Amino acid sequence: MVRIQEIPLNQIQRPLPRHNDPQKVKSLMASIAEIGQQEPIDVLEVDGRYYGFSGCHRYEACQSLGKETILARVRKATPSVLKMHLA
Repeated sequence: MVRIQEIPLNQIQRPLPRHNDPQKVKSLMASIAEIGQQEPIDVLEVDGRYYGFSGCHRYEACQSLGKETILARVRKATPSVLKMHLA
């Protein structure tokens, strides 16, 4: 089951390091500031905790804009599914 909701940025753990394109982040910041976030990021919810593996540029853009929340597509998962994402 997938649901879309606003999640506080500080509740999303990003366990895999990513190197974002600064120009893409800057462009997304301008777009989000003007028209809002159009596409949710994807997160896994495991035992009440959120883990983000995609949407890195949108995440950084929202963070840089000082947003407290981000629109996310949330999928409940088991610890074993999380482990597969970390492998």
